[in-house]
Amino acid sequence: MTRMDGNRMGEMQSVCVFCGSAEDADPAYLRSAAHLGRALAQARLTLIYGGGGVGLMGACARAAHEAGGRVLGLIPEFLVAPERALEIVEHVVVESMHDRKMRMFEQSDAFVALPGGIGTLEEIVEILSWRRLDLHSKPVVFYNREGFWQPLFDLFQHTVDAGLTPPEFMQAWIAVDRVEDIVPALQGANYEAEPPPLPLSRTFS
Repeated sequence: MTRMDGNRMGEMQSVCVFCGSAEDADPAYLRSAAHLGRALAQARLTLIYGGGGVGLMGACARAAHEAGGRVLGLIPEFLVAPERALEIVEHVVVESMHDRKMRMFEQSDAFVALPGGIGTLEEIVEILSWRRLDLHSKPVVFYNREGFWQPLFDLFQHTVDAGLTPPEFMQAWIAVDRVEDIVPALQGANYEAEPPPLPLSRTFS
């Protein structure tokens, strides 16, 4: 089994942000997403995201772009219209959701989960699953504003208590309560650049 870590230059350069696209999201979440976008730009970290222009996705990407940061959006063809692909930033239209997620993984040195719905949940859990399988060691940070992600953490602990997940899995991520702590948490994480990944199709050989 081959690990799938990515950075080629020895330092963190890009951060993937998973977050909601709902237009009626809590305004506090939208403000937090914009704050993170600006913080990533100021730290000279490229924002990798889902390519949409709505909800937290759009707020984060616009703020990063307006602050002078590099933004790369990856979006499937069928979501270009519904999620109003943000054409003011660099973006790539991909074939499928699976392609989107794999490209987001390959392009990113770390991951942040902001509040989001079932899509955000699915994306970040897959990243943690790959980490559990020792396919990567990229840092993962949850923005746990007002305990948003606590039910998920409790579920993970439940699987540990049931003997289905090793206890050390609970150390696979960092949770922060304040949006201004996200970038420092990423910068302080145990990050080690490794060789470029093999295609996923060759990982299980």
